[in-house]
Amino acid sequence: METQQSHPKNTSQPNKFGHWLKTSITARMLMVGFLVIILLIPLSYINSLINERAFRQQDVVREINHKWGNQVLVYGPILKLPYKTYTETKTYNEKTKTYFKETQTHINHAYIFPEQLNSKVDVNSKTLKRGNFESAVFTTQMDFDGHYIPVDLTAKGIKSEDIVWDKASIIIKTSNLKGIKSEVQISLKDKAYNFETNFNQNHNSNLDILESSFVDGEAIFKSQKTDFKFSMTFNGSTKIELIPIGKTTTMQMTSNWADPSFMGNYLPNDETKEITKEGFKADWKVLHINRAFSQQHLKSIPNLNQFAFGTKFMVMVDEYQKSERSAKYGFLVIGLTFLVFFLIQTLSKINIHPFQYLMIGLALTMFYTLLVSISEHSNFLKAYLIAGISVIVLITLYSKSILKTFKFPLFIGASLSALYAFIYVIIQLENYALLVGSIGLFLILAIVMFVSRKIDWNNG
Repeated sequence: METQQSHPKNTSQPNKFGHWLKTSITARMLMVGFLVIILLIPLSYINSLINERAFRQQDVVREINHKWGNQVLVYGPILKLPYKTYTETKTYNEKTKTYFKETQTHINHAYIFPEQLNSKVDVNSKTLKRGNFESAVFTTQMDFDGHYIPVDLTAKGIKSEDIVWDKASIIIKTSNLKGIKSEVQISLKDKAYNFETNFNQNHNSNLDILESSFVDGEAIFKSQKTDFKFSMTFNGSTKIELIPIGKTTTMQMTSNWADPSFMGNYLPNDETKEITKEGFKADWKVLHINRAFSQQHLKSIPNLNQFAFGTKFMVMVDEYQKSERSAKYGFLVIGLTFLVFFLIQTLSKINIHPFQYLMIGLALTMFYTLLVSISEHSNFLKAYLIAGISVIVLITLYSKSILKTFKFPLFIGASLSALYAFIYVIIQLENYALLVGSIGLFLILAIVMFVSRKIDWNNG
């Protein structure tokens, strides 16, 4: 009778592989690296969420600004003078076999800028909120004065007798007709002239035109200096700009806005500029030698928007910009936290399951969703503190259940606190962010190199 011998199953290979996964430093490193890469997926979704909320904020801000009043740009006052030009045509007469001349008269316009333009701008700023979003808006009183010198167009080839003096008018161009809050009048020789809108589909800029009633140009502008004065009141947002069309242009601006951003081709006088928590004062002076255009133009008003200067009134750094900058360090936070757990696991021989690494990584990514959502209802510092403390406490308590001691979880909590504080400092810095970040990363690398020297890397 033959007996059947049972052969034991060959289980040495799977057991050997499982043992390698549990004990090999190389296997742990590969596992940790793979999990870091996997966690980049939720980080990318968080970045998309931040961008989506930022775009939503921009849409709401644009809607608020459109209803209140858009940016303010003033281009004027410009003296508009009609003048005659002539063309001659020769016509051949078949019957008389002779040519006869016919003269045609055309009306063109000359546009003359003032010799002196002074502006005094008083801005009362505030923030308007809609839901979680806010925009900076203002009401501004702009007072202008200056003078024209006697008009002489002979250098342009135009004779005085060809100028239609009784059809002269004053033009002011602006970007914000809907924001004007009072009637606009200009005083010339102590006589007031009203402005009306003058829609011109063919004018070569995005500015609207205000034009005065006809003035007696010959009596006012032909042979003597002419003073002018006018005021404009606007509801506006974003910025206030002036085009320096005076041969000498000055602007004085005062406001209760504490974070101005001066913009354009010309900056204010640095010696007299004042910026405090209560507001700012600034003044500009632009000479004709500082800009590349003349005081007289024929046929059309040139587009001089590129020469505008003024001030931006905006919330300088919003919460979404800070959250986005913070999220860019997500890869660094996850990588360094996993590195701390890896070093603890390797040095203390405590086994940490890949699932536990994954939970820790997800807790770290939750920091950014908490940060964005809380910052919409509070300031960034409070949101950062609440999100950071919540995540640090959660990971510290979870580490206690994994590592079974108090020493390592406290070290992990302290490391995360230092890391989040380091990132917050970098976010707040502008000029020195790269320097501080580089020094911080160098110190972290030095610490890791110092600690990892005790690891037996040959246990692969």
